[in-house]
Order: sequence, then structure tokens, then C-alpha cells
Amino acid sequence: MIKVMIVDDQELMRDGLATILNLKPEISVVGVASNGQEAFVKATDLLPDIVLMDIRMPVSSGVEGTKRITASLPKTKVLMLTTFNDSALIFEALEEGASGYLLKDMPTDSIVQAIMTVHSGGVVLPRELTAEIVKEMRQTHKAEHTCVVPSIIDQLTEREHEVLKKLGLGLSNKEIAENLFISEGTVKNHVSNLIGKLQVRDRTQAAIFAVRYSITDFNT
Repeated sequence: MIKVMIVDDQELMRDGLATILNLKPEISVVGVASNGQEAFVKATDLLPDIVLMDIRMPVSSGVEGTKRITASLPKTKVLMLTTFNDSALIFEALEEGASGYLLKDMPTDSIVQAIMTVHSGGVVLPRELTAEIVKEMRQTHKAEHTCVVPSIIDQLTEREHEVLKKLGLGLSNKEIAENLFISEGTVKNHVSNLIGKLQVRDRTQAAIFAVRYSITDFNT
């Protein structure tokens, strides 16, 4: 049973989603909150496995809530609920430790699958949406297009580079293994090496690195 907490400032949204998710045998909604601060306080008490976190809320945003939860409760994963217009905030939330994001209007089954993915250690970065967000952000910040790839990338092996590309697509170890025709154990070792070499916190941060510096090509 996966313990889930839902955070949204709109009562109809959070209570409706809670009702729907509680119908799923693999999920138990243990609490709800209306902003990032309340989410942190309740998560400290309830210790949910997954927090579904709205990104824009009064009092304390989802980004702030994510930062506090991931810093204090390392076993609790945060999955952002967003709209497409939140592109800049999405990357900010991911950098603060969120394990991925979903659009609010996605089907319930997609949300459940995302919860399962994150609970099993994966990252949820919807491929088409992430590609569009990255494209939009680059167009918005053309004046800042001096985004130089850190030289550390030159120290990666060819295989590590391939694994990093796949991480940027949000693929699990099993999916990467199938794509590259190697074992899951080998992928796990490569991911560990990447996290160390890139000096990032976890695989989510490695995935963001791949996206931010165009190492992942969404057109292939």
C-alpha cells in the first residue's frame, strides 16, 4: 500500500483526487494540505511515501514545500501537479528534489502509474511535455543562451553518456537496460557513477542535468 498525501489550494481538486485515488487498492490517501507549509507539517507527522504537490499555492508554494520535505524527509518522494504554463517553476521544483511532474488534467490512470513509478525509484518526466517546456524556456531566455556545458561531461565514458541521455527521458533502470542491451545491474552502476562524477544529489538531478544541457535529444 502506497501512502499518498495530496496538496492543492483548491478544495475541490484535492478532495476529488483523494476520493478517486482511494478507490485504487494499491494507494491509501493519508492526508491533504492546502499549501507548502501545511504540507511540510503534515508530512512530518504522516510520513507519506508520495506527496502530490500543486506548484502554485498561496502562503507557501509547492516549490518551497518540496524543498522542505525533500530536505527533511528523504524517504518521502514529491511529484508535482502542474499546468503547462508553469514551465520555469517545474524545473525549479525538480532542482529542489521533486521526482517528476504531471499535468493536472491527465487521466487518473496516468497519475496512478506515475505514483507507482516514483515509488519504485523512477523519475516522471513526460517526454513530449518536457521537450516542449525546454523549447519554450530556451526561446524565452535566448538572451541568456550562454548555457555552457560543464567540462565534467568530458570525463564521462561513452556508455555513461548514453545512460545520461536516457535518464533525461525519465527512463527507469529496466527501460535503459532494454534500450542499451545491458543488464539492470550495469545500468545501476553507471547511474551511481554519473551521480558521483556530476556531483548531483540523485538520478533526478542527473536527469535535469541531461535536459538542461541538451545532452538528451527529445527528437530521437
